[in-house]
Amino acid sequence: MSEQDQINGEMADLHEAYAKRRAAGGAPLHHAARDFAPYRSSVLRHPKHPLVAAGGDPEAAELSGPVFGVTDVTALDSDLTRQHPGEPLGERMTVSGRVLDRHGRPVRGQLVEVWQANAAGRYPHQRDDHPAPLDPNFSGVGRCLTDDEGRYTFTTIKPGPYPWRNHLNAWRPAHIHFSLYGEAFTQRLITQMYFPNDPLFPYDPIFNSVLDERARQRLIAAYDHDLSAPEWSLGYRWDIVLDGPAATWMEEGR
Repeated sequence: MSEQDQINGEMADLHEAYAKRRAAGGAPLHHAARDFAPYRSSVLRHPKHPLVAAGGDPEAAELSGPVFGVTDVTALDSDLTRQHPGEPLGERMTVSGRVLDRHGRPVRGQLVEVWQANAAGRYPHQRDDHPAPLDPNFSGVGRCLTDDEGRYTFTTIKPGPYPWRNHLNAWRPAHIHFSLYGEAFTQRLITQMYFPNDPLFPYDPIFNSVLDERARQRLIAAYDHDLSAPEWSLGYRWDIVLDGPAATWMEEGR
C-alpha cells in the first residue's frame, strides 16, 4: 500500500465514523482532532494545553484591540493586481461575498485579510523553497473592510496548487487564506476558501480534516458569471458565516 493510499484510508475511516455519529443522533463536531493523523505535522505541533483565558485588565484589552481606522485601509489594499509597477501573471479574478452572523445579518466594518500563493503556487516567503517561479509583481496579500451590507471584495490572481511534503506527492488544492477580526485582535478567525471541482480535494488532509461533508462544501466558492467582468476577470462568490449551524469552518491551533 502506498503512503497516499494509507492517508486516503485514514481520511475515509474518519469520515465514516463521523457519518455514523451523525446518523445515530450525535452532536456535530465543530473541529476534527487537533492531532488529525493524516495531517502529519499536526500530530507533532498541535497545542497540548488548554487556552489561557485573558484577564479583565483594561490596559490589556486596549493593547489587544484593533488600531486601524477607515482611512488606514485603501482601495489599493484590496486589489492585489495593482500593488506593483507591472501586471502579475495568471488568471485574474474577483472574489466577493458577505460576512454574516448566524441569523444572516451583515457584519459591518470588519477587517478582512487575505494571503495566497501566486499563479505558480509559490509564496514570497524565505521558507518557501518550492521550485516554482516567484512573480515580482505579486505579493499575495490584501485587506479590506466590510461595507454596510457586510460585503468584501478582492481583485487578485487565481493561486496555483503547491507541494507541502506532508507525505509523498502531497499537493495542496488552490486556496486563499482569509482572516477576520472582531472587536479585538484576540478575536481573530482564520479559514480557507477553495475553488470548484478541484481534483486535489480527495487527496488533501487539511481540506478533509473538516469531517462534516456539508461544512467542507461551504469552504468552496461558487463561480458567479454576473461577478465576472468582460475581458477582465472571472468572478467567484463566497459568503462567510461566523457562527450558528451554517457557520463557515474556522481553523483552530494545530
